Amino acid sequence: MRLINNRGREPHKLIKFMPVKIRLQRHGKKGKPYYWIVAADARAKRDGKYLEKLGAYNPNTNPATVELNVDGAVQWLQNGAQPTDTARAILSYKGAMLKNHLAGGVRKGALTEEQAEEKFNAWLEEKAAKIQSKAEGLSEAQQKAKAEALAAEKAVNEARIAAAAPVEEEAEVTEEAQAEGEVVASSEEE
Repeated sequence: MRLINNRGREPHKLIKFMPVKIRLQRHGKKGKPYYWIVAADARAKRDGKYLEKLGAYNPNTNPATVELNVDGAVQWLQNGAQPTDTARAILSYKGAMLKNHLAGGVRKGALTEEQAEEKFNAWLEEKAAKIQSKAEGLSEAQQKAKAEALAAEKAVNEARIAAAAPVEEEAEVTEEAQAEGEVVASSEEE
């Protein structure tokens, strides 16, 4: 952590500045990204050195898979780490931003630790229910699409069979006519 002057506006006050960012570090192969959520020095390369790995984010699944050490992320946020826009959205999705907010309320005396924990657990249950309903909706839609595709395929196969059936009957008739023609021809020869 270093202290910097706030550009001469109030030289007697110094601002705390910690160049730590919570950001995504890209892994995976081309076209299939997989990210680590890390706390890293802001001056480090995107995929370079990091201070702590906080979790992982896989956008290839639906809904996206996010694993996050919420307590570790809250600790970094309280120490002044700044999340990037995408990392902020992920932290908010998993509840780290809410937990940080509630911890601030506890520090100020607006809430007790028990009340904050109760609010956070209620939010987690509500969020889990939303995610579960989305996953169920996606699986139902996938099953419905599969059933419709199967029905369409059956209709196409039945139409194909129906179109082929008269051709077979005509072929049988011509074979019978040829057989009769042979019988007629053999009787004429006699």
